[in-house]
Parts: sequence; structure tokens; C-alpha cells
Amino acid sequence: MKIDLHAHSSWSDGSETVENLFREAKKREVDVVALTDHDTTRGWAEAREIAAELGIGFVPGIEITTRAHPAGEKSFGVHLLAYMPDPNNEALSSSLENTLRLREERLAQMFELIRAEYDLDWQDVLDQLRNGATHGRPSIAAAMVSKGHFASTADVFNDLWAPGSAFYIPNKDVVDTIDAIRLVVAAGGVPIIAHPMSRGKGPEVGEAMPVAHFEEMIAAGLAGFEVDHRDVPPHAQKWLLEMAAKHDLIVTGSSDYHGNRKPNLLGENTTSPEMLERIIAQATGAKAQL
Repeated sequence: MKIDLHAHSSWSDGSETVENLFREAKKREVDVVALTDHDTTRGWAEAREIAAELGIGFVPGIEITTRAHPAGEKSFGVHLLAYMPDPNNEALSSSLENTLRLREERLAQMFELIRAEYDLDWQDVLDQLRNGATHGRPSIAAAMVSKGHFASTADVFNDLWAPGSAFYIPNKDVVDTIDAIRLVVAAGGVPIIAHPMSRGKGPEVGEAMPVAHFEEMIAAGLAGFEVDHRDVPPHAQKWLLEMAAKHDLIVTGSSDYHGNRKPNLLGENTTSPEMLERIIAQATGAKAQL
């Protein structure tokens, strides 16, 4: 059984509609898909319908934008996968609404910086977003490609938003990671860290691993880690598996599919049926459809 627990549609920064995402999953013989758009549950109802039509299992999820503040260290962004929380939970819904507002403000600020150097209009960016979709940098990246400034969205990210870039503004005011974990648990969901220590955000080989930070998250209710992901380096995967074994946590594998905006393919990494069963057993919010 192929289970992919991390995929994005055009309700956030994916290029495909929910329907086309699930049709692609069917084509790639993926049996269960979690829709985990950034900071929104807008696609869940449509996902249930098309998944049932195609005979694919559906797990409702969200990828929540958070910021970690470890003691004595600089803060940094952390993406938290929340599986099966109650979408009507007031505290979680309020937090997501605030994040969506902050995302819009941040995108507008980055747009102004970029517009000073490139021929780009705000409408060019909006043209890359469906009405009501979560705002994010991929919309600017897609607009820059559409205008002919770059060959690919990957080039935009590498050139415009490299470390130290003057065009980059961090998500500093979003919910704290520990608070987000507690919100998800209180909403009956199962919180899993997405692609931990990926994309240069973790220690290098031989450096000290962030034991205290991870144990603080686990104490707050973190249920596990997304280990099998193309961006998580091997030394981090090894350490995460050891931490998971020590604390009896859930371990997942996923594609982080974004349609044509990333090379990631549905089902390229998967989660075991046993781990999915643990997620479903632990959740008390929304229901999976298998």
C-alpha cells in the first residue's frame, strides 16, 4: 500500500486543483493521500468527494506555519503537519486566520522589494493564486517565470531568496511552534514535524543535534517526524529515527507534492500502514476516509 501524507493543491502553493492532484495520485497508484495545504482546510470537502469517486483514501491535514524560539538561539521557521484536527476548533481556526493575514502582509512586503528591481505588477502575482488561496512565495516565483525573468521557480528561490537575501522577509510573527503543537492536540489532531532539519536548517554532520529543542516539542505533545523526505539529509534521518524509537513516536514518509512547482512526485516517499493506523487511532478531531 502506497500512503503519501504530504501534498499541496492550488488552495495553497501547489499548481494543481484538488481534483487533478487526486487524479495524479490515482495514475501513480497511490492508495492514500493527505491533503496538507498551508494554513487552510479549504480543500478538504472537495478532497473527500474526489477521493471517494476515485477509490483513494483521504486523510485531512494542514501544514501550519510556525516559528521556533529555542532558548539561547535565533528563532527559525518550522512547518508543522497537523493530521485530522477538528476544523471548527475555535482556537486553531483563529490561529490559522491570523497566519493567513500575516502571510498576505509578508507577501506584499516582499513584492514591493522585488518590484523595485524587476518589472512585476501585483496583479501578476494574484494571477497565480486562486481566489481564497493561501498566499506564499511560490506565487511570486511563478509570476517571475511567467514574466520571463527566470526559467523556473527553483531559480527564483535560489537567486532571490538565498540566505541573506535583501528580498527575503521571515515569518517572524506567526504562532510559536510549541503553542502550535498544543493547539493541534487540543483540536484533536496529530502534530508531526514536516521535513525536520532540511534545506540547511539543521546541524551538519558531526555537529551537536538539537536534543533539548526536540524534547521540548515532544513534551508539548509532538507525535512524530516526517523522516523520509527528499530534503532531510541522511545524518538527520538517522538521528530522527533514534529519537522516534526512544520516545515511541510516529515516523512518516511523504512526497511534499506541489504539482509542477517542485520536482517532488506523489508517492516518491511513503508512510507505512502501521504508522497511519497510529495517526488515526490518536486523532479525535476530523475523520479519515479510507
